Amino acid sequence: MAGKFELKKSKNDKFHFNLLAGNGQIILTSEMYEAKASALNGIESVKKNGGDAARYEKLTGKDGSPYFVLKATNGQVIGQSQMYSGEAARDNGIQSCITNAPGASTTDLSAA
Repeated sequence: MAGKFELKKSKNDKFHFNLLAGNGQIILTSEMYEAKASALNGIESVKKNGGDAARYEKLTGKDGSPYFVLKATNGQVIGQSQMYSGEAARDNGIQSCITNAPGASTTDLSAA
């Protein structure tokens, strides 16, 4: 099963999206956007940059948990992962993003 983007609207009327793996697990979350068009541009940026391993930055949270961010060509962060239990799990998350992002479909749940 292929990955997909889910576009959502938050309670404060901002837009954000998640990239889900084929199993439905969230592997990347966006920032909050003021406009739906900006969120859709963010999805396109993840599709464009997500297949490039060089665009991922491996980081460690304050509690020591590994996570990653995906950056656009201009260096702006366009998505962040969850916190992982270990580096191997984080690296698997990055690989899942690389595999799923470029061809993922988009489901618009923002009007729901």
